[in-house]
Amino acid sequence: MMQLAEPDAAAVHAVPQPDRHWCLFLDVDGTLLELADHPHAVAVEPHLMPLIGRLRAAAQGAVAFVSGRTITDLDRLFGTSDLPVAGLHGCERRDARGQMHVAPVALEQLAEVREGLERLVRRHPGLLLEDKGAGLALHFLKAPQLEHELRAEVALLAAPLVPRFTVLGGHAVLEVKPAAHTKDSAVTAYLQEDPFRGRMPIFIGDDTTDYDGFAAVRRENGMAIAVGSRVTSEFWLPGPAAVHHWLEQLVEHP
Repeated sequence: MMQLAEPDAAAVHAVPQPDRHWCLFLDVDGTLLELADHPHAVAVEPHLMPLIGRLRAAAQGAVAFVSGRTITDLDRLFGTSDLPVAGLHGCERRDARGQMHVAPVALEQLAEVREGLERLVRRHPGLLLEDKGAGLALHFLKAPQLEHELRAEVALLAAPLVPRFTVLGGHAVLEVKPAAHTKDSAVTAYLQEDPFRGRMPIFIGDDTTDYDGFAAVRRENGMAIAVGSRVTSEFWLPGPAAVHHWLEQLVEHP
């Protein structure tokens, strides 16, 4: 495994290891994987899935991805379909037994919002619309100067769906999604099930959308670890490489 730069190594050593049996909740983009210009352009480093496998063995299976991506996309990305995974910020969840839990969303409810976002994309070539089925994500990484305008327009488009739906802001993205399901609700559900039940929860995330996950583990006296510059927490790692190194240490503390 590659060597960390000295500041990164210091940050890794500054995050303590848990003092009791743990379970692990991992955001994906910006946490496990370096961000890319397009959701499909991210790369999974060769050592990552063997590391996840060792973590699962150490925690008796109590490791889950909690992401804004769909479960289908995560399975494609990581080449596996047996991991506990929460997708769409908690709107869909696969538990440790492989059972699926999906928010009951009538897709036609999003039809007018979808049409409005498609008009925005046609008007501004730098935008990308990602249709996730139960949610819609408008990416503006290539048009950051439009952020203020887009926030206003997306809020206006989504207003008729409030309070059933909400607009969730992230790193260069605005998502319209069901309001009742969050990363908090997903983590809370996992913690009521085996093999997560009774373990100290750890959530690692890099974006404001991960604050919900942080809140869930803090209620259980767990660890919330922020990654990068967009979020803050009592514990911090500078980026995905540092996350991988800290997880390597965690394998030794089941």
